[in-house]
Amino acid sequence: MSGCRLMTAVRVSEFGAPSVLRLCSDVAAPQPGHRQVLIRVHACGVNPVETYIRAGTYARKPPLPYTPGTDVAGVVESVGEGVTALKAGDRVFTMATETGGYAEFTVAADQCVHKLHDALTFPQGAAVGIPYFTAYRALVHKAHAKAGETVLIHGASGGVGVAACQLSRALGLKVFGTAGTPEGLKLALSNGAHLAFNHSEEGYTGKIMEATEDRGIDVIVEMLSNVNLSKDLQMLAMGGRVTIVGSRGSVEINPRDTMAKESSIIGVVLSFATLEDNKECAALLYAGMEAGWLRPVVGSQYPLAEAAQAHHDIIECPGAAGKKDMNIGPCGAEVYTYLHGAEEK
Repeated sequence: MSGCRLMTAVRVSEFGAPSVLRLCSDVAAPQPGHRQVLIRVHACGVNPVETYIRAGTYARKPPLPYTPGTDVAGVVESVGEGVTALKAGDRVFTMATETGGYAEFTVAADQCVHKLHDALTFPQGAAVGIPYFTAYRALVHKAHAKAGETVLIHGASGGVGVAACQLSRALGLKVFGTAGTPEGLKLALSNGAHLAFNHSEEGYTGKIMEATEDRGIDVIVEMLSNVNLSKDLQMLAMGGRVTIVGSRGSVEINPRDTMAKESSIIGVVLSFATLEDNKECAALLYAGMEAGWLRPVVGSQYPLAEAAQAHHDIIECPGAAGKKDMNIGPCGAEVYTYLHGAEEK
């Protein structure tokens, strides 16, 4: 360890409650290997899946101890051998850190690191990765949504929901969104939804069907399928597709609902995307940054030392409004929650 640069990072040494997230100031900083990039982290996104992993309830468990976090934005500190497309000083984001994002520095493979347009802040950059790549995979790679079709973003005020609204509008779809609060409804409408419906109100699915003149919805991006899937199937148009982005339990459905419309239920798992899939998505997202329609919404912001509070809030606090981030300081993200640092622009 002699001569090794130390950094501040959040470490998990046992699975459990948010309190197992511990801030440590003596963690060895990673170094980039072949075709790897070392990023000085300015903001790190907080995703619900990270809370499941920390609790030990997720299918995949990392070896202990580990540093959580995959979505980060920052500046390239240095690059390893064989890296040609990136250089020190570049503003970048990634959703595929190899050493964890709740830290001052992180390493990622060069093919998973993407340029961050100057139009976006670092907190916004940390909100691009998992939400926008997931939304694109659901809409394009899985549902094969086409311009002119109608899409329902069932849960449009969270990180993936906001991303799906913006992407759907840019792709030429008729966009419906749902949220559970007046603020969430406004957020959906201001980020691309043509119409927004309160999914906390009795009979809201009837209002959605009325808006389609009883034709139904072509594509549904579903964030809470254990609650909504049965209703989704009844709202679909002929040949409609439901993409399952999130679920927190089991659900009972009537298979006849799929037969009546020859509809499809399609699971979405971002980790199954190929490098070519992600390269295609990244190209469209950068174009969206340039054009101005890609505008990640950053909500709750936490210092790195409050990672445990961020984990509590992203699961327990109702009324998602974008993505959560954490700011990462030199001593130290539903809108996007993020963990934050000294510089954010």
